[in-house]
Amino acid sequence: MATNSTSKLFHAGRSLLRGLNSSSSGMLRSPQDTACNNFLAQQIRTFIQMRTNLKVVDNSGAKRVMCIQPLKGKKGARLGDTIVASVKEAQPGGKVKKGQVVYGVVVRAAMQKGRCDGSEVKFDDNAVVLVNKQGEPIGTRVFGPVPHELRKKKHVKILSLAQHIA
Repeated sequence: MATNSTSKLFHAGRSLLRGLNSSSSGMLRSPQDTACNNFLAQQIRTFIQMRTNLKVVDNSGAKRVMCIQPLKGKKGARLGDTIVASVKEAQPGGKVKKGQVVYGVVVRAAMQKGRCDGSEVKFDDNAVVLVNKQGEPIGTRVFGPVPHELRKKKHVKILSLAQHIA
C-alpha cells in the first residue's frame, strides 16, 4: 500500500517537472539531462587556465598554443590578460617554432565579460596574440575581431594591428 502511494507521488511530481523542463522542440527532458547540459555549458565558458588550448590569430607562424600559466590572477586569464604558452602547432618558416615557450595576450575568450554600459561580450573561441617580453606583438597582422577592452590593459599596438574592433 505504501509503495502504491509513493508511486503516485513520483508520477505526479514527474508530470509537474515535465511541464517545466519541456524544450522548444517539444522533446521532454529529465532533470538529470537538464543538469548535465547546464554543467557542460558551464564547463566550456570558464577562465583560460593551465592546459587550455588557444587559437593564434596573428601571422607569427604559430597556429595553436597551450597555456602553461596565466601571469595574473589565481583562477585564470580573461580578456586582455597575459599568459605563458607553449606552441603546439606551427607553420613551417614562421617566426616561432613548435615547442617554443612564448608570451601571449588573450584577445578572444569564450567566457563572458561585462562592460561598463551593462552589455556583455563573449566569443565563440579562445584566441591569443603572441607578444615578446616587452608586450610588443611578434606578428604584423591580427585576424578577426578584437575587443576594445584591450585599450584599458595597455595593448594599444594590438588594437592598431587588428582588422575589426568589437
